[in-house]
Amino acid sequence: MAKITVLGCGGWGMALALSAYNKGNEVTLWSPFEAEVSLLNEKRTNERLLKDVFLPDNINVTSDLSCVSGSLITIIATPSTTVREVAGKLSKQKDFGIVVDVSKGIEKGTHKRLSEVIKEEIPNCKIVSLSGPSHAEEVARNVPTLLVAASDSRPAAQIVQDVMSSDTLRVYTSDDIIGVELGGALKNIIAIAAGICDGLKLGDNTKAALITRGITEMSRLGACMGAKEYTFFGLAGIGDLIVTCMSVHSRNNRFGKKVGEGMGIAEALKEVGTVEGYYAAFSAYELAEKYNIEMPIIKECYLILYEGKDVKQALNDLIRRPSRSEH
Repeated sequence: MAKITVLGCGGWGMALALSAYNKGNEVTLWSPFEAEVSLLNEKRTNERLLKDVFLPDNINVTSDLSCVSGSLITIIATPSTTVREVAGKLSKQKDFGIVVDVSKGIEKGTHKRLSEVIKEEIPNCKIVSLSGPSHAEEVARNVPTLLVAASDSRPAAQIVQDVMSSDTLRVYTSDDIIGVELGGALKNIIAIAAGICDGLKLGDNTKAALITRGITEMSRLGACMGAKEYTFFGLAGIGDLIVTCMSVHSRNNRFGKKVGEGMGIAEALKEVGTVEGYYAAFSAYELAEKYNIEMPIIKECYLILYEGKDVKQALNDLIRRPSRSEH
């Protein structure tokens, strides 16, 4: 039995805590918000995030970050925009084991991957990025799910694989943490575009083309940033992209659908909540400019989200781009 601490009591944090607990591990959930801690300790559920999913009494929920002491692994499951802050707080603690990041994003301004952000705050820690096609709503209900644990440290990735794998959760390992992290961040932008297609009432043909060309853009940027191209055609790339573009559980997709239906960006964000693809679109657009590479879908998403471009005009501009070879 291993001690596992999950930082973040959102749906994904709760789902991973349940998965780890069901395998017989000692699990603690941490949140900086006293109201959230009180709710979970009293109700043992959060109906808004995971309807009809309850935490066993033996999963401790606390706001005391010293709870990480003695952990084999500490999972950061907070929004990407707060990862630096949480890692900074964690750096002041001791004996928290391997740091596992399950947040997906690119830091605004610095363009750093989240493992790089964590490494800046906790220089000597071992970091694993855990990603793949996985919605919290299904993991929490033991729906068979496959993930990939990526790290520069093979032993660290294998420990996470061993600890997190179960009868319903299969974990592979990878040494391409760059590709796995970029796949997790960039697919959210394409999922917003897929949602816009739904909002415009376009068909399966359009969405299939969007997914296919989207993975091309993702791998193109990944290659420039040192990732291995084949990673984008695995679980953390095309796998995560498909589930996020197609699933009703996807916030990015729901947000995009509202935008496609004509709802304003600010209002759609308020209704849906945290939309990681919204933040990633800004950084991805800047990275495309930095590396001077074509990422037309991501560029049009950026223009819609940040410069107010009309969604139908964006679609028209994508379709009417100059003809070229597919490869």
